Amino acid sequence: MRALVVVGLLAVVALVFVVVALVRDTQGEAGLAGGCPEGAPLADVKLRERKDVKINVLNGTDRPGLASQVADEFSNRQFQVKKTSNEKKQIDDVAVLRYGPKGVGSAHLLRAYFLNNAKDGYDAKRKDDTVDVVLGNGFQQLATTTEVNQALGDLGAPVAPLGSCPMPVKK
Repeated sequence: MRALVVVGLLAVVALVFVVVALVRDTQGEAGLAGGCPEGAPLADVKLRERKDVKINVLNGTDRPGLASQVADEFSNRQFQVKKTSNEKKQIDDVAVLRYGPKGVGSAHLLRAYFLNNAKDGYDAKRKDDTVDVVLGNGFQQLATTTEVNQALGDLGAPVAPLGSCPMPVKK
């Protein structure tokens, strides 16, 4: 009989703790745009599928035809290649990804194709969802499908760049 009283008392105490925790929970609004500073750009942090990613491929090296070659590879992988051209100055990095708030999810996917070795070129003032892929002198080749999947796992979910807020998720 005493054991039942003790177990009943413990159940009541546990129930009280659960109710207090739920009532005082302050994380219900975490990650919503409502907590963003006034005028902060809303970043689209949804990870895009390849067929929905629009890119411009720019050659930032002295290797002729590199932008066209890599653009063909991206096209074969179902990306929407909008244009290819040469960058005005050479880039020493593997690549630079230039994008705005609407291209955050797309740039996150593209970063995996460079095994997270692409330099970030976020521009809060950019209005379109196209990502400029500027190939640099450190570029060798795009990652394989397996390497991309592993890199995406290592990268985790896309996050809003510094100075921006994640776009509210539509239900």
